[in-house]
Amino acid sequence: MRTVQTLAVIAGWLVSLGANPRNAIEPLPRDLEIQLALSALPPHLRDAATVYVLNPARGFEVARPGTNGFHAFVARTGDDTFRGEWPLTMYRDDILYPIAFDNAGAKAQMRIFFDAAELQAKGTPAAELKRIMQQRLQAGFYPAPARAGVAYMLSPVLRTYVNPDANDTVLTANVPHVMYYAPNVSNQDIGGAQPKPGSLYPFVILHGPHGYSIQFLGVTETAAVNREYGDMLARLCSVKQAWCLPTSSPTSNGR
Repeated sequence: MRTVQTLAVIAGWLVSLGANPRNAIEPLPRDLEIQLALSALPPHLRDAATVYVLNPARGFEVARPGTNGFHAFVARTGDDTFRGEWPLTMYRDDILYPIAFDNAGAKAQMRIFFDAAELQAKGTPAAELKRIMQQRLQAGFYPAPARAGVAYMLSPVLRTYVNPDANDTVLTANVPHVMYYAPNVSNQDIGGAQPKPGSLYPFVILHGPHGYSIQFLGVTETAAVNREYGDMLARLCSVKQAWCLPTSSPTSNGR
């Protein structure tokens, strides 16, 4: 009997490991995640926005319903993960960027983030997730936004891929910015500048149906954002060193 009980315990332990595979990302403290998500938005949109938090066992869940048509969350496996031919061999635990979509983006771009989080939560291996999402993107499963619109990334911190079309190098940066939907628009079309922190001129990223034209905040506006969220930045830095910002601004911390 004792042997049977021992085997049952071991089996249960193995099942629990399978339910929480290496694919799982450790969640942020809930209040910090909500504050980070809302930091993506300008002040006048925060109170009435819908906010989501990541449940590593399920995907994104509504933490607070909103009424103004804006949707804010903190991406941990972003849409840029599925760019380029470089292999996604494992899920990084340091990718982090607050982002907020209007209703047009929520029906198009945001679905990529949410579907990826759900598949990851179900235990999909990293390489398989990239293959699935690339196939969906190539097949037009995720449409471009139906109208002109905006996504906000005004938070003072983000960490994601520098040039995902080319490689998997990541960067921690202090570059609050606004993104305008620019499906199938190139830098040449708009006379775009070189995509670098601190640029005052717009440029296009993620070229294709889900492209964006990026506009950074100015130095004065960025400094104001940094002051507003000083405590949040310090707390985030205490959670993970990769999320610490250097002292100058605009800044980056690449690895």
